[in-house]
Amino acid sequence: MIEHVSLRCKSSRKSRKFYQAALKPLGYECDMEYGDSFGFKDAAGRHDFWVTKGKVGSPTHIAFLAKNRKQIDEFYGAALEAGGKDNGAPGPREGYAGYAAFAYDPDGNNIEAVIWAKAANKRSRK
Repeated sequence: MIEHVSLRCKSSRKSRKFYQAALKPLGYECDMEYGDSFGFKDAAGRHDFWVTKGKVGSPTHIAFLAKNRKQIDEFYGAALEAGGKDNGAPGPREGYAGYAAFAYDPDGNNIEAVIWAKAANKRSRK
């Protein structure tokens, strides 16, 4: 099991703002700061995602598991509103996932929210 991931970015403060908005619909909250690093906790309270100022290399792909389509739709809208760029509007992904959306963050990383086939077929109760 992966304990946490730290994504390097040109400006950790700019990335913090982007990820605060984009990940809020998925239940993430930024509540830790360690120097130029910001920790995001998931709904279970685990700080499994960090953004850290550093040298940005090749773009990275990170997928966040969503609970339902509504969360993915909200993730996508929040990501674009926070300055992200479209890389795939919410929808089913034949041969890949039941439902997903993709956006580029300020450093060009491909950020995804996804649910798999079984979850995509269940209706959200919210």
